[in-house]
Amino acid sequence: MAAKDSPLGDYLRARRAVVSPEEAGVVSHTLRRVPGLRRDEVARAAGISQEYYLRLEQGRDRTPSDQVLRALGRALMLDEAAVSYLLLLAHAEPVDLQAQEAAVSMDNLAAILNAWPNTPAYIIDSRHTVVLSNAMARAVVPHALEPGVNIAEAVFTLPEVRALPTWDRLASRTVRRLRYYGHPFDPRLHALAARLSEQDPVFRTLWERQDVDPYYDGDVRPEVQGYGQIVLRHQTLVVPGTPGYLLCVYHAEPGTPSAEAIAHLAARISSTSA
Repeated sequence: MAAKDSPLGDYLRARRAVVSPEEAGVVSHTLRRVPGLRRDEVARAAGISQEYYLRLEQGRDRTPSDQVLRALGRALMLDEAAVSYLLLLAHAEPVDLQAQEAAVSMDNLAAILNAWPNTPAYIIDSRHTVVLSNAMARAVVPHALEPGVNIAEAVFTLPEVRALPTWDRLASRTVRRLRYYGHPFDPRLHALAARLSEQDPVFRTLWERQDVDPYYDGDVRPEVQGYGQIVLRHQTLVVPGTPGYLLCVYHAEPGTPSAEAIAHLAARISSTSA
């Protein structure tokens, strides 16, 4: 039986289940009862004993070296982001996130966002609840970027978001990002995941895979009234001195219809607030 509260063991089991023997170059001579790799196959590929690997999965050994973890990453075919997440899990300890979040100065962060009247920007916590957003962010993505809204819940529960033609990609990216930045011992994160898993089988499938993606930058394609779908670049930055807060900023390529739409929105917001 697995030890209680072993994020590392949970992750190893989840990733072992999604790697096919063919992908890993494993030749099987016996009938396989479950998909994915067996424990002995992962242990052999990582150059460790099966008994030691079993202890890691069961949470009975919580102090593997980084060398062992990186070997497991290769055996499980993890990319760079997934290996960094694996290392994080191995060293994670329970923390009082609520106390840490209460100590963050919201005034300073709000001043930064409001100093960018032409740039959509918002800040989320480690479970992707919007902490702050400026007027431009709320205009570009109405409803979903209001303070207090959880982005994962918005993606999986708001009909207007689910109707987007890019929803499948958005849903997958949201869950991977939530997993990557969420603290493995955060009870509120696990309560959120449990609630969404019960409500939506797509979320449940994606969450149980334990895929991760920091999503530092990429494209977002919101709908803007009068312009239709526009293309914005997205940049994610970790806010120093906070318990995992992320600053998210959108910008458009100069000279494009998307830049025109952003300029129009900024002018409209400025005129209504004057």
